[in-house]
Amino acid sequence: MDADTLYSIGDLARRTGLTVKTIRFYSDEGIVPPADRSPAGYRRYGPDAAARLDLVRTLRDLGLDLATIRRVVNREVPLAQVAAAHAEALRAQIRTLRRRQAVLTAVARRGSTPEEMELMHELAGLSEDERHRLIADFLDAAFTPDGPFAAVRGSMTPHLPDDPEPEQVEAWMELAELARDPEFRAVMRRMTGLHAADHAGGGLPRPDAAALVRDAVRPALEAGVDPSAPEAAAVVAQVCSRYAGADLRARLEAACDARRDRYMELLATVNGWPRPEPLTPALTWFAEALRDQAVSQ
Repeated sequence: MDADTLYSIGDLARRTGLTVKTIRFYSDEGIVPPADRSPAGYRRYGPDAAARLDLVRTLRDLGLDLATIRRVVNREVPLAQVAAAHAEALRAQIRTLRRRQAVLTAVARRGSTPEEMELMHELAGLSEDERHRLIADFLDAAFTPDGPFAAVRGSMTPHLPDDPEPEQVEAWMELAELARDPEFRAVMRRMTGLHAADHAGGGLPRPDAAALVRDAVRPALEAGVDPSAPEAAAVVAQVCSRYAGADLRARLEAACDARRDRYMELLATVNGWPRPEPLTPALTWFAEALRDQAVSQ
């Protein structure tokens, strides 16, 4: 466009691809004001009008409102400042949309009732402080206050990122439901209480029963050994020799709860950790092998 030439609204429409109606609207809003009018009263625009309209269209495509666009094109506020503020607003909207997506995905997958959906929506929308209080209450109920587990509370605490993925939000919702389950709290309390007893009374503490069984049984599981097979007897003997005089069965029954494995799996998803090895398969295998050995004796 020539620097000294004024252009009609039709010229601008052809130049920019916008409709005459749209350009007239922006003109009336003071975003692209005419430079002059013809003797007949028609609007005439200067050479910068097309560039303004291109900028306006880009900003509208990016979601900015007209009032903000007017301030930008009139140089009342720096574009970079507006872009930063709008980007932050979009991040907040994306977080909200991800939470909604996670709730709706979980509702569809589980076939949830309206009441369950309301609970999931509530859990997904908790603030960071509210999430912390919920988990702290669970850990207080599940762990003996002065036992050996007191030092690992941090490793049992989920930390939902500021910009979580939908699967992290969904994992958090299920984890929070588990943490509020009185039965699961009781199971964890019993397990940690038995573990604390193994560390009480001076002397060397007994090894962790669940970890000992997991490590001893892993090769048998990988080899496909049946719990009733003769080879299983050696595994049982190996573990029992480390737990002479201890109520091994009670400790394994307390630890062999699929909800504990599920909690740890969900915790890893929320925190972005590698998926942990579940305990339940090894503990179940060992319990069957232990029972078979007792029957055969």
